[in-house]
Parts: sequence; C-alpha cells; structure tokens
Amino acid sequence: MPKSDGSDYNLPAQFLRVCKQRMRSVKVTDSMSGEMTGADLLLRTLVLRRLFLRHVLKPDERFVGVLLPPSNGAIMANMALSLSRRTAVNLNYTVTSEVMNACIKQAGIAHVITSRRVMSKLNLELDAEVVYLEDLKDKPTTGDKIAAAVGAYVLPSGVLAATLGLGKIHADDVATVIFTSGSTGTPKGVMLTYANVSSNVGAINEVIRLTEDDVLVGVLPFFHSFGYTVTMWSVMSLNIRGAYHFDPLSARAVGQLIEKTKGTMLLATPTFLRSYLRRCKPEDLKSLDVVVAGAEKLPVELCDAFEEKFGIRPVEGYGATELSPLVSVNLPASRAGDEHRREGTVGRPVPNVRAKIVSLETGEVLPTGEPGMLKITGPNVMKGYLGREDLTSKVLHEGWYETGDVALLDADGFIKITGRQSRFSKI
Repeated sequence: MPKSDGSDYNLPAQFLRVCKQRMRSVKVTDSMSGEMTGADLLLRTLVLRRLFLRHVLKPDERFVGVLLPPSNGAIMANMALSLSRRTAVNLNYTVTSEVMNACIKQAGIAHVITSRRVMSKLNLELDAEVVYLEDLKDKPTTGDKIAAAVGAYVLPSGVLAATLGLGKIHADDVATVIFTSGSTGTPKGVMLTYANVSSNVGAINEVIRLTEDDVLVGVLPFFHSFGYTVTMWSVMSLNIRGAYHFDPLSARAVGQLIEKTKGTMLLATPTFLRSYLRRCKPEDLKSLDVVVAGAEKLPVELCDAFEEKFGIRPVEGYGATELSPLVSVNLPASRAGDEHRREGTVGRPVPNVRAKIVSLETGEVLPTGEPGMLKITGPNVMKGYLGREDLTSKVLHEGWYETGDVALLDADGFIKITGRQSRFSKI
C-alpha cells in the first residue's frame, strides 16, 4: 500500500496486487463499457501491454502520449504503459493542435494512444503517429492470451512483477509528465516521479481513511494532476473501486453513474458541483460520503445549497500540478470529525507535507496569522519542469516550492488563501 512519505513507490506493482485482491469483485466501471473485475482489468491490461510492445513501442521510446477521457480504456492504456516501464503523458484534449503539438515536441512523443471515437470529436492534427485502440482488437495471438491468463490467474503478484521487470523502477523515475494549462504561454511539462504520486495517494488514503467498500467517482481528466493522481492511481493502487465518466459536465449521466455504482467519494470543481446541484436528483447522490472541491474557491453558499439538496457538505482542498497535486484538504466530519475542518480555509497539509509563509519582500518566514508567499515542501514536490531547468530554479529552492499564492497559516495549522500572484491550476 502506498505510504505518505513515498517510500512504497512502486505503483505498477501495487496495481498488480490490488487487481488480484479484487479478482472476482468489481474494480472499475465506466458509463460506456460497463464493469470489470480485478481479473478482467489485469488480463486485458497484460494483453494490451504485449500488443504495445510488439506493434507500437520502440525499445528506446520513453514518453508515450495518451489522448483519452476518463474511462476503462484510458485506465488500461495508462496501466499497460506503466507495466511496460514507459511514461504515459496524458494530453489535454481541450487545447488546439498547435498547443498539443508543442507538448508533443517538448516530450519527444512519437506515438499517441487514442480511439477513433475520441478523434472523431476532436479537430486535431497531431505531429506524432496516432495509434487507435480499436485497431489492436484483432491483434492478440493465442500466445498473448495464454501468457496474460497465466499472469492474471496463476502467478502471485510478486512473481508477476518480477517477470515484468518492475523491480527496475526507482523512486525518482518519472511516472508522468503533466502539462500545465498554458495560460501563461507555452505549457510547461511538470515531471512527477513515482515517489511523488505514491506519497499523494498514501496521504489521501491516510486522511480520508478509505476502505474496500469505497467507490471513487472519477470525472476529472487524467491530463489534470488531480485526475491522474487521485482518481486514477488511488483506485489503481488501493483496494477501492473506481467509477468513471468521460464528461464532468454531463450532470445527469454523472448522477446516474453515482447512483448505479453507489459512489462514496467525488472530487470535482465548484463549477462541476453547481452543474450537479442544478440537474441531479437528491437520490442520485445519496450514497456520497465525501465530496472534495478544488481548483477554484468553494463558496459557502454553494456548500449550503449542496448540503440542503443532497445531505452532504462539500469540503475544500488545495493543490498545484507541481505538487502532485494535493497539498491540503479539509476532512469531512464523517471520516475525521469536525476538528479537522475549517470553512474559509483549504485545510491542513496532508501527512509529510509542510507549509510556510514568507515575506513577499524579504523572503523571511512570517509568524502565524500574517499573509505572505505560500511555500510547500515534502515528498509531493515535483522533480522539475521537463527540459526547463531555468524555470525549475525559479520556483524550487532547497526543496521548497513557491506556489505563487498569497496565504496565511492560522494557529491550528489551517491554510487560508488570501490572494494569488499566479494561477496554480485550471481545468
């Protein structure tokens, strides 16, 4: 199980373990293709890994693009690449061809994994070879199926991990590159390591106290760090279930998915929550036990209205792509009691993450209650910006990341954002 200090960093090996834990029970569901047990997911991912290695990937190919919305297909593509010891780069399908190709060029991406259904809805011309998942359906040989079945049903997870060479993965290896929104020019490629992502998953598990009965509802795109770390890797490396929908603003479909799968945990933005408030019925969301909002300020009036209609009060968290992304979160009373929540703040830092406030003029550490620049350190701090040591050195100083946000720390350690020098995240 991932730990909040990032020490148990081998996420692909964790994926094998949790699939085998849920061999006969549902592991993932999406609103297009339905349910898969742990055995189904592992078997199909092992087959896809073999197809990628034989038909797509070159021996020295490191970064591979993935252009898919949150879905079982996107999960399998990401997991198959991780089991191939490649770095999956989930590309932002809301940007222009020009911006996407700038990202492809930065990462030296030769192949982009996608589907014909997705590409038919996007007006994109890509400077890379496009690989359609549909075209691989007829490629598996009898040998592929037998090898995958042995891996999924016969070999213990530790033996399977060894046969796949997962022991060669190191804590500081780049697990993914997440490109920032590009609102300030060309997107920057944030390199997140296995230890970065694992520490965040471990921290989430520790503070939310997840159990095998939890169903995490994934509507955030995997090209966003919250979607990549929390809604994908938390499900893939912990013994919980995932339920995915490709469009976070399809409120009725999201509501139906939550009702059908008895979703217990939803991560969204206030914008998405407003949509669900308008268009979902109270019974759609009655199974939810945890609703966390981030990426924008969460207004009290939205919390009031959401609680009145659905019987659950959203809590606010804070993060940044460069921080894997989670820094702090208010904890819902159902999981931690009222003393771990303070409205108007973004919560306390998660385990092993530390915050300090420094003067905007002098850089000196400020006392409790005084606003200044928010800096963060911990195992969640990125490796750096891809190919941009100049930009990395501007925001990283002796292990502390300068967020660009003005904040204060209160006497109980809660962070309150009071202003922003630069936007920390955008969906």
